[in-house]
Amino acid sequence: MRTRSIAAAAAFALACLLPKVVAAERDYTLFESGHVRPIALSPDRKTLYVVNTPDNRLEVYKVHKSSAPPHGTPALKHVGSVSVGLEPVSVAARNNEEVWVVNHLSDSVSVIDVRNTKQPRVTRTLLVGDEPRDIVFAGGATVRDRAFITTAHRGQNILFDPQLSSESVGRADVWVFDAKQLGSSLRGTPINVVTLFGDTARGLAVSNNGKQVYAAVFNSGNRTTTVQVGVAPQPGEENDQGLPQPRTGRIAKYDNGHWTDALGNDVTQVVLHTLPDYDVFTIDAAASPPVEISTGRFRGVGTTLFNMTVNPETGAVYVSNTEANNLTRFEGPGFGDDPTVRGDIARSRITVLRPTVGTVTPRHLN
Repeated sequence: MRTRSIAAAAAFALACLLPKVVAAERDYTLFESGHVRPIALSPDRKTLYVVNTPDNRLEVYKVHKSSAPPHGTPALKHVGSVSVGLEPVSVAARNNEEVWVVNHLSDSVSVIDVRNTKQPRVTRTLLVGDEPRDIVFAGGATVRDRAFITTAHRGQNILFDPQLSSESVGRADVWVFDAKQLGSSLRGTPINVVTLFGDTARGLAVSNNGKQVYAAVFNSGNRTTTVQVGVAPQPGEENDQGLPQPRTGRIAKYDNGHWTDALGNDVTQVVLHTLPDYDVFTIDAAASPPVEISTGRFRGVGTTLFNMTVNPETGAVYVSNTEANNLTRFEGPGFGDDPTVRGDIARSRITVLRPTVGTVTPRHLN
């Protein structure tokens, strides 16, 4: 009798659990931070590191020659994994023994010992500014032990006044650490925090000699702004039924000291600010401490700048970006059944920077 009671209780408990199991299998939407540099290869090209953003881990793979057809082609074998901070988005290998991971949500960097690839371990956690995104190592042609990390300038972990209400202070930071001397504090001690006159830095690239670091502003803009409807000049246009265009705000672009809308109206008197349009900055990585090179700023690179790379032969910098055509009015004349609306909203581009001569050359990809 007691045995049957136990069995009945077990069956009842199992029946109660089944609906919960089914409910747990429902689909859900996961919002993850965008990757910036999610994959890195060790200098000896024998190990591949990949950030596992939703699981907050770094995955380690051995690169080997495949034994399956076609024989001898590169293949990967998963050999290890280690927990890092929340939502890792970038990884860089300092050497064959040490890897750094940027944690976007934790505002931190995980320094990982990978000498034992099957059991990698975090040896240090560095606290940096808000929403760190990218990381590179630079400083010299052969020795590159300075780590550069892009962050937003919003006050997190900064040991000085961020001056958040000062109009002349940039909103993009690059944190610099000496990888051999991280400091005695638990959070780590940067050798400098370079503040750039932009809004939120993202991509980084290193010159071929290792002495310059290029930093790109993510939402860089294209020197356009809005003008309120109450003060914006109105075009006075009518549709095919003779109805006047509703009063609307306008888009104006800053150029040669003046704000001008798409119809050529000068609205400088009602726009009380200027936009310098600094897109990509150059940092002297070999200086002590590293500082921005004031003559190394590039304009006209793009509106939204993603990643960068350097040509190993010419030293030219390639920047993937989109350019917004928000100044242009796309509406056609609107006659009859043919409104002639044109949707050329933005263009995907690669912009080529040549630091030696200072030129900026956009290339439309379509």
